[in-house]
Amino acid sequence: MEANPYVTIVLPCYNEQDHVIDEVERICAAMDASGYSYELLAVDDCSADETLLRLREAAPRFPHMRIKAFHRNGGSGTVRRIGSQEARGEIVVWTDADMTYPNERIPELVQILEKDQTIDQVVGARTSEEGSHKLLRVPAKWVIRKVAERLAGQKIPDLNSGLRAFRKSVARPYLRLLPPGFSCVTTITLAFLSNQHDVYYLPIDYAKRAGKSKFSFFSDAYRYILQVLRMIMYFNPLKVLMPPALWLVGIGVVKGGYDVVRHGFYLTSNTIVIFLSGMLIGSVALLADLIVRSRAE
Repeated sequence: MEANPYVTIVLPCYNEQDHVIDEVERICAAMDASGYSYELLAVDDCSADETLLRLREAAPRFPHMRIKAFHRNGGSGTVRRIGSQEARGEIVVWTDADMTYPNERIPELVQILEKDQTIDQVVGARTSEEGSHKLLRVPAKWVIRKVAERLAGQKIPDLNSGLRAFRKSVARPYLRLLPPGFSCVTTITLAFLSNQHDVYYLPIDYAKRAGKSKFSFFSDAYRYILQVLRMIMYFNPLKVLMPPALWLVGIGVVKGGYDVVRHGFYLTSNTIVIFLSGMLIGSVALLADLIVRSRAE
């Protein structure tokens, strides 16, 4: 294996024994044909089946594959964070081992980054939804994406695609922010967008997954929403806190005017509470923004 390949592909593997080698073959065939030097970092996240055994048995067939085994389950976010930190390549690619993403197109993502130095991340934007809980996921993801677009100030065709390529040098400061679960992909998207790094969206197909989904609708949807707010608060707290602060202050002023006209220079208690709540939230917003701008990265 080359000491310094151009591309590192981080492949989280958790209970994928029936198809993980098929995915490895597909990725390696595409990269071999592309001419890019690469390493495939297959990380077994303490699988309960024979995923790790299958990878080790197949290792001699794939000289560019490096296997890492976790001794306890850390989640896909932990796998991607550690895999990215240990990546030897300039370009890091994230994908999944469940046959959903068109991994034969990974060289296309790399080529976009190679040809256009102004782009720092390429995201495979899915054109369809084939996941579990489809009737619930589609509207929920649409709402979360619209909230993220509003807070980030730009259009986001796919907020949480698992197929993406980015420059390791640009992503390095943000890797420590990655949560352990599925919302890590949301985090890296918002981290780039919030810091004015150009993100390119490449339309891709999305297939029905092989094996059993690890996605839990209610808990993971809650984490997605929480992570969107957390990331915007981390980079631009005024976007989250100042709108409700201004609304409360405005309502308090209007209500105060109404109280003066109706009661004669007497302000009701709820008017005072609304106005002071707005002022307090606004003060916190300004203080948070000051901390963000003075923080040394």
